[in-house]
Amino acid sequence: RMEKLTFPWELLTSVEPGNTTMTVTEFITLGFGDLKELGPLFFLVFGIVYLATISGNLLLMVLVSTQRGLQTPMYFFLASLSCLEVCYTSNIVPRMLVDLLRKNRVISMAGCVMQLYFFGALGSTECYLLAVMSYDRYLAVCRPLHYPTLMHGTICVGLVIGSWFSGFTVAAAFQAAMVTSLTFCGGNEIDHFFCDLKPLQKLFCSDPQLVNLVCMSLTVLVTLAPFGLTLASYWKILAMVLHIPSMTGRQKAFSTSSSHLVVVTLFYGTLVLVYAVPLAGQVPALNKTFSLLYTVVTPMCNPLIYSLKNKDVKEALWKLRI
Repeated sequence: RMEKLTFPWELLTSVEPGNTTMTVTEFITLGFGDLKELGPLFFLVFGIVYLATISGNLLLMVLVSTQRGLQTPMYFFLASLSCLEVCYTSNIVPRMLVDLLRKNRVISMAGCVMQLYFFGALGSTECYLLAVMSYDRYLAVCRPLHYPTLMHGTICVGLVIGSWFSGFTVAAAFQAAMVTSLTFCGGNEIDHFFCDLKPLQKLFCSDPQLVNLVCMSLTVLVTLAPFGLTLASYWKILAMVLHIPSMTGRQKAFSTSSSHLVVVTLFYGTLVLVYAVPLAGQVPALNKTFSLLYTVVTPMCNPLIYSLKNKDVKEALWKLRI
């Protein structure tokens, strides 16, 4: 006999012999837990960082689209990365800011799945796009004579579209479909400031081996493969640079790739801290802290890294002021 009960937090419970499953219609994000009194301060700090992120990335996109000196493949990819960062951080930060100032931190099942989908899709797209940018730097440094023909406008557009298409269809669609087909038996409180797969896993009552298998497959597809291409590109660049006899020549050859290498290190470094270090998953406070790095801090740093270490961007900024 099936018995349906309605609870205040809107969980529908079906009681079966020896099993209890829950049809969740809402989730409650716990945010930063016991630091609720610091909510206004966090709102101010993260709000300023978010505005700086949006402004910096939009400015970089405007510079690339209006300044003729920046209309090259490298800066086209950089503008695409800036567009991606605006979408990536806007998927999480605005809702997090609202939750910092309210007690009722409820998000619907549909809203949670959508946030998880775009988080996975945009993150996957960034992995592919960073790999494309690494390949672009490899061609520029190692095959400069063939670079104009190997990386012309049509190919650049195709690579960017392919990165977005792959991120939104291959990886994230499977992830969202997996979550919607699972049942929950651990309540509806997510110990995080957004809908991430790791804290959601604690609420699953489905077979964890299936979830882990899908996650490992997606990790290989959307993280390890692009990361392998990125490593291979920089290995070739490093080998080429070391063969240059003069120190000035080495610095000039590697200067065009150093900014991108810093961005790649920041992105993959924070991903490893959150999803590969066991301690981060066991300690929610660490998980949230590391998650802030790649959802809030890294998107703000990218335009700063490229502008501070790039003469072309500095010149374009000066022309824009004039």
